[in-house]
Amino acid sequence: GLSQYSSDPRTEWDLSAYSTRDQVLKAVRNLRYKGGNTFTGLALTHVLEQNLKPDAGARLEAEKLVILLTDGKSQDDANLAAQTLKNLGIEIFAIGVKNADEAELKQVASEPLELTVYNVLDFPLLSSLVGRLTQVLCTRIKEKSNKENTDIPVNPGPQLSPTDLKISAVTSKSMHLTWTPPGRPPKKYRIVYYPSRGGTPKEVVLDGAVSSLQLSNLTSHTEYLVSVVPVYDTVVGDGLRGVTSTLPLSSPRSLRVSELSHNSMRLSWKAAQGATQYLVLCSAAPDGAGD
Repeated sequence: GLSQYSSDPRTEWDLSAYSTRDQVLKAVRNLRYKGGNTFTGLALTHVLEQNLKPDAGARLEAEKLVILLTDGKSQDDANLAAQTLKNLGIEIFAIGVKNADEAELKQVASEPLELTVYNVLDFPLLSSLVGRLTQVLCTRIKEKSNKENTDIPVNPGPQLSPTDLKISAVTSKSMHLTWTPPGRPPKKYRIVYYPSRGGTPKEVVLDGAVSSLQLSNLTSHTEYLVSVVPVYDTVVGDGLRGVTSTLPLSSPRSLRVSELSHNSMRLSWKAAQGATQYLVLCSAAPDGAGD
């Protein structure tokens, strides 16, 4: 399976999309580069929530490996998202190109780092890694598969997933989230929210006993994507997703002019809800303009 990311991750194809080598290679050749920002943490969360699920082709008995390819330093917390995957038994290989941050690659990758971290100066040099990386990946899969009592990291079910996400009390800078908890209470919830047109994702971690959250300090008149993900000791349940726009800032109304003199006038208006100050601009009208 393959996903590209910038500020908004995009699944190119799922694990179950192709069944032959030639089909995969053709898909790679037809792949279009996605430019933009570098929100690696959001991308890793996307892989966990969207790509490593049974309905996306992930087999419960199969080992889970994620290969991260990046050419820059993450603009969000990649380490926190990576730790969530690793805690679930998902192994991460980190490959850096050009301006990648090697310290960040080592934070994100699984141990042992001498097998899971790679860095090259430019994209054409990636071909030099293929032979060694292929051998390491295959060996790691065999090693993990031979271990007894291997954890199955992704095993969501209705009893592990919250339902009925409701977004209410929406204002120009806040909104309230509520949801119905799953049958089995999670250890914690991860709530990620960010503007749909691009922006820095923000994350809140809640105790699993809580099922509501007030989001504040939002931008007015902006569409937000919201994700609520339950996290257990060994699995992650299916996340809830919602989309809601904050309200525009209210405007003053009914402007009136009175007490006119040769060098002054009085202005009055109906207040704008929530306004703490007003900026009043005055300039001479052009010749011929109405009063």
